Amino acid sequence: MASANANLAARIGTAIVMVPALLAMLYLLPPIYFYSFLCLATAVGALEFFRMTHPGDAVAQWLGAAATVGVSLTLYFLADEPRALLAAFLLLPAFAMAVTLARLGAIETAALRLVALAFGPAYVGCMTLLARLLRERGGEGPGFVVMTLMIAWFADTAGYFAGRFLGRRKLYERVSPKKTIAGAVGGLGGSVVGVLFAKFVYLPGIRLEQVLPLAVVASALGQMGDLGESLIKRSTGVKDSGGIVPGHGGVLDRIDALLVVAPIVYLYTRVAYG
Repeated sequence: MASANANLAARIGTAIVMVPALLAMLYLLPPIYFYSFLCLATAVGALEFFRMTHPGDAVAQWLGAAATVGVSLTLYFLADEPRALLAAFLLLPAFAMAVTLARLGAIETAALRLVALAFGPAYVGCMTLLARLLRERGGEGPGFVVMTLMIAWFADTAGYFAGRFLGRRKLYERVSPKKTIAGAVGGLGGSVVGVLFAKFVYLPGIRLEQVLPLAVVASALGQMGDLGESLIKRSTGVKDSGGIVPGHGGVLDRIDALLVVAPIVYLYTRVAYG
């Protein structure tokens, strides 16, 4: 209990520092500042990812992080150029093969490392779509970014408390022993509260009949993203992806759900608003 309370206090302290800084970037500064922050976080998250999949191989780790930043730059500056996107994502498998052949190491793990190098840059680089949301949606851009963050982080917070006080049955014990069914349901409720808050406080133009289903779907898939990152950590023998964020572990531990939620909300806005 003492450990859980200390972790909660660290989370609250981190939020007190980070939330005002994020809001200032979103509402007071040009979009490029927020993208620069996201690009840095993407690079750190990618390093954490490749340190798990490529332990002991600093060269492959940094090459994977560089490829992830390349994906991020392409998504931000060239997302409206289909040929640039096609080239970037078609080149990832070739890049993964070249690096793995050059850094062969243990043959028993070579195929898994190859797949990780092809998958990781797109997986972590998708967070860049938050910056696209900010830039594309004009005056409502900051609100859409905040709503996306609330879908992911309200789910995490509500799930934490629902699981702590109501959780009995485990959700997927082999992958994440602490997660419960009650926590998952609480997470869905937290995301719904997040979009309701957005609708009635800072995004009055969104339509409830659209965003309520969006909240449920994005929250459910975001929790899948959380479980997916837990699977990666458990299969590589790592407890936290890093230690840079007090109370949360690494950057990847903090954005695991966002890596799924951000693309879903971005696609929703492209379909609903053009």
